[in-house]
Amino acid sequence: MTWQDFRVHQRLALDSSVIEDVYSTISEIDSVKQSWKITGKLLPQTIERLTRSVIITSTGASNRIEGNKLTDDQVAGLYKNLRIKKFKTRDEQEIAGYIECLELVFDNYNNIPISESSILQLHHEMLGHSDKDQRHKGKYKFGSNRVEARDHSGNVVGIIFDPTPPHLVKKEMQELIDWYNWAIDVKAKHPLILIANFLFEYLAIHPFQDGNGRTSRLLTNLLLLQNGYLFTQVVSHERIIESRKVDYYIALNKTQNTWKTDSENITPWLLYFLDIIKAQSTQALKILEGDNIEYLLSEKQLALWKWAIEYGSAFGRKDAVAALGFPERTIESIIKKLVDLKRLEKIGEGRATRYRIIKSPVAPP
Repeated sequence: MTWQDFRVHQRLALDSSVIEDVYSTISEIDSVKQSWKITGKLLPQTIERLTRSVIITSTGASNRIEGNKLTDDQVAGLYKNLRIKKFKTRDEQEIAGYIECLELVFDNYNNIPISESSILQLHHEMLGHSDKDQRHKGKYKFGSNRVEARDHSGNVVGIIFDPTPPHLVKKEMQELIDWYNWAIDVKAKHPLILIANFLFEYLAIHPFQDGNGRTSRLLTNLLLLQNGYLFTQVVSHERIIESRKVDYYIALNKTQNTWKTDSENITPWLLYFLDIIKAQSTQALKILEGDNIEYLLSEKQLALWKWAIEYGSAFGRKDAVAALGFPERTIESIIKKLVDLKRLEKIGEGRATRYRIIKSPVAPP
């Protein structure tokens, strides 16, 4: 069998009625991708700060989709105290594992091959702190994990979806991985179409006893970053999915209904996936083109800006030094930056020089 004839690849022969919508959406996403690559507007410190925020929001959202109860504030608290390595509840254990995995993906995406061992390792690390998952972490499922419909008494009344049985998981996962690497290498389709197709098949196989959805979202981050969608690190796709959770399951279910039939239809899932990434890219574009000063400042610059707002009146350099504890040269440099950005205006000269916030800032040329 050649990969062109592989069932997973064959379903990418899209109906003509959706091709225009698919490539129109891809074009919009790729426009942001290109803008993100060539712009130097955001400081490295700013990107780092935004990435830390995404780690918190993505971790919270991805786990809440699966029933976790922790808020973003609680996730942030755990993030600050990861070194403790002792987490009392299952919710906390799941959050800690996801944070560590997402950091791993963000820091090393260029060095993580799309391979069976990499996916098993991601799953293993994600469940590393979960006491109840020690038996199966990093291992393919050993029993049925079909999605069942139950009545009010808990009795099974039907099967919503029956994924790959355990004895076929290794074979189907290896085929999926080999197909994806071939398809990316030969540019068989646009990368976003290939990613969407890979993720759907992964979710349909449902290779692990538990944690399939969370692992799929870690893989989404990995695949997007490897294909140059760097805005993934500053806008959370998991948060967007959480806000559209019902649509997520509808699209997945519609596509699953045709899985392994003679007329597989990837369209519902593909359109949903592209819509999520489009929303992610739109938010990223707002960061690039917006007038939000927080995206333009380093942490120390932002600290002075927030202090100036709270101070509420004209201030001198010595006031800022006393309040923030930064060296005078650092304060001078930050003030100059804010003046250049038309956020502060200079009042007076010499020792009497003061600065105040410009309430209606004018965009710098």
